Amino acid sequence: MTKQTKYNPHAVEEKWRPIWEGQNLYQAWNDPDKSDIYVLDFFPYPSGAGLSVGHARNYVPTCIISRYKRMRGYNVLHPMGWDAFGLPAENYAIKHNIHPSESTKLFADTYRRQMQAMECSYDWSREINSTFPGYYKWTQWFFLLLHKRGLAYRAQGSQWWCPSCQTILANEQVEQGLCWRCDSEVTKKELAQWYFKITEYAERLIADLDTVNWPENVKTMQCNWIGRSEGTEVVFKINPQITQISQIKNSKSIKSAKSVAKNFEIKTFTTRVDTLFGVTFIAIAPEHPLVEQIVVDGQAATVSHYIEQAKRKSDIERTSSEKVQTGVFTGSYATHPLTGEPVPIWVADYVLPSYGSGAVMGVPAHDSRDYVFAQKYNLPIMPVIVPEDDMEVEGCFTGYGRLINSAQFTGQSSQEAIAAITTELETQGKGQPQVTYKLRDWLISRQRYWGAPIPIIHCPECGPVPVPEDDLPVQLPETDNFAPTGDGRSPLAHIHDWVNTSCPACGSPAQRETDTMDGFACSSWYFLRFANPHYEEGPFDPEAVRRWLPVDIYVGGTEHAVLHLLYARFWTKVMADAGLIDFIEPFTMLRNQGVLTSPLDGRRMSKSKGNVITPDEVIAKHGTDALRLNIVFLGPFDADVIWDEAGIRGMTRFVERFWTLAKEKAQVKVRSVVGQRRGDTNAEADFARARHKIVKRITQEMEDFRFNTAVAGLMEYLNTLYEVREQPIGAEAWREAIGTMARLLAPIAPFITEEVWQTVLGHAESVHLQPWPSYNEAMTLDSEITIVVQVNGKVRDRMTVAVDMPVALVKETAVAQPNVQNHINGQPIRKIIVVPQKLVNIVV
Repeated sequence: MTKQTKYNPHAVEEKWRPIWEGQNLYQAWNDPDKSDIYVLDFFPYPSGAGLSVGHARNYVPTCIISRYKRMRGYNVLHPMGWDAFGLPAENYAIKHNIHPSESTKLFADTYRRQMQAMECSYDWSREINSTFPGYYKWTQWFFLLLHKRGLAYRAQGSQWWCPSCQTILANEQVEQGLCWRCDSEVTKKELAQWYFKITEYAERLIADLDTVNWPENVKTMQCNWIGRSEGTEVVFKINPQITQISQIKNSKSIKSAKSVAKNFEIKTFTTRVDTLFGVTFIAIAPEHPLVEQIVVDGQAATVSHYIEQAKRKSDIERTSSEKVQTGVFTGSYATHPLTGEPVPIWVADYVLPSYGSGAVMGVPAHDSRDYVFAQKYNLPIMPVIVPEDDMEVEGCFTGYGRLINSAQFTGQSSQEAIAAITTELETQGKGQPQVTYKLRDWLISRQRYWGAPIPIIHCPECGPVPVPEDDLPVQLPETDNFAPTGDGRSPLAHIHDWVNTSCPACGSPAQRETDTMDGFACSSWYFLRFANPHYEEGPFDPEAVRRWLPVDIYVGGTEHAVLHLLYARFWTKVMADAGLIDFIEPFTMLRNQGVLTSPLDGRRMSKSKGNVITPDEVIAKHGTDALRLNIVFLGPFDADVIWDEAGIRGMTRFVERFWTLAKEKAQVKVRSVVGQRRGDTNAEADFARARHKIVKRITQEMEDFRFNTAVAGLMEYLNTLYEVREQPIGAEAWREAIGTMARLLAPIAPFITEEVWQTVLGHAESVHLQPWPSYNEAMTLDSEITIVVQVNGKVRDRMTVAVDMPVALVKETAVAQPNVQNHINGQPIRKIIVVPQKLVNIVV
């Protein structure tokens, strides 16, 4: 055997990178005879820390599937771009005294370089950046579309405020009472804000999940966030007579008593209207608009103080089951809709304005939270439901059962009573069936500089006026004073030359909207732009979108299940309703990669934690192929895994072993058959069978995103090739085996496979332009199988037989096995049971 040249991954990478770049190897093809497929990563937000190997857990697999689909004969669109507006970039710029336009360019350059180092097969000719005016011009255009369709509006309200980021946050961006970006505790602030009316699409956002191939846990998270509830709206009218009596008792004179309008009513929502006769109080949220109108004078100071305290609490704190529920009596009463009894009205912070109408009917006998509240404030507890089996209940019974103390509904089951009581309320005009959602409209205003300006002009005469489409984009003004000022307004508000303008409608002096859009607006449509990013007549090229969209395979983390994914689905449905596109879901298939954690501390890699391993250092030491192989070999695609340094050394050995065998067995020039030993027919048949079997296996692994087991299968196949290294197998069979191995491995390890394919095997065209290997199903079946032989149900032997051996011969062969004969021991055979290709059971 000739001495082999040691494989040098870095030399091979330096050789092929410029060649592939010159060939535009990864540009999307435009072959009309091929099917199209669109493989896309979540829009990445480039940060100053650059990529860790944890990020490769996302980008390498999508590269693999793109390469695989290209070899399967598809036109593949696999683009990349940058979602570069937002708080992190601006905060970094402030901290390091650099303009965010400069820092985000540096970050994007770093990400691009690292992705190219990992040889991610992106079509870089389609690169986009959300901070470029040519891009956010169309983000603003979509704002105007939403506004035109009545889905964008401005309203005053109490909103989440991050004192550290100094901006408003959407509900989805507050986690456990903390800012999702900086982990600071959030508070509430009264501001006029812009919203997108995503609630208009709540029902469709749930229903259309049935049409997509997404992980069930993500579908569940979206459904839970939208929070659809079927129940009954119950109307309690304010009882002015009882309320005025209460006021008089708590006032120094009748003159100081405040008049309560007779038409006030409180609408509550309940999924358990069968408990209506157990209502002993009503609790309304501190933010409820009726609080100021119904609180009596004697309670006004107490209620006001309580509301101020509630404002300092997060929703998590207010609704925590570990917290003692608190409240304060308003002094007012409502009238029970069916009994006519007075019901006291309380303000309680465990009631959130975001649920239903911000008011709940208190049923302490059948709601654990109401039960604790009633006990604390000595409110009546009236049981109206008992278990069907009449089992005695202590305390609060929250289950369904049979009604008691419920007038004409007594004796009915809960299910019967829900329908009957709802009908009665509807008949009397005091209630109706209702569906509610926890989902709230998307708050998109941000009081920061680094974002797409909202295209609205405020005119004293005309009010908010949309910027004409011909005037887009409304560009961010250049300024060095982009830090928040602390007054609750965007830094843009202080750039007077930019703010002051004229009204597009009447020409009067007016001012621009100074808030910028939430960064998620930019990522709610980017997938459309990639179809043709050079199109200038609109946000996307309609013809290219019809060709490529919707996205076939979309890959990213579950952390955006109720943020980006929900918003992008909403915008897509709006576009469909406007007749701009012909599909209602943007992402046909969604796959979530698992988290790759650091071996240093078992946590997600982060520069601030000092536990980052970069792809740069791994590639410098082991090469790109070894990095890519190890990334996917660590575990199933959707599983959380820990980076393993020992594993990458194993991948390095695997690459070197393949190189060694290829050099030995598949030289460029095959010697003439004349004079050389012919291959053994049986050995070559088994050799070919192994090749067909591995092609079938790896094809299925690729289709199912099982990249880790694909690598394992290729390692096993390489071991098989080494095991038959000295067997009499012809040179052509070896070339075919090495060539098949190269093509199967090519999507995962692009460099070693190109080197083997062109340099060793002598092919003129790239391995990455070759068709995926095919297999013959008949050749994937074993010629021989091992069958278990039992005597009276106990395993006594195993035998290897031909797959197509006749049953009679299988029986005869089984009986003849020496160990079987020992256990038969001359006894007469009563019967022989054969389970084809599995076992033979001899009964004696």
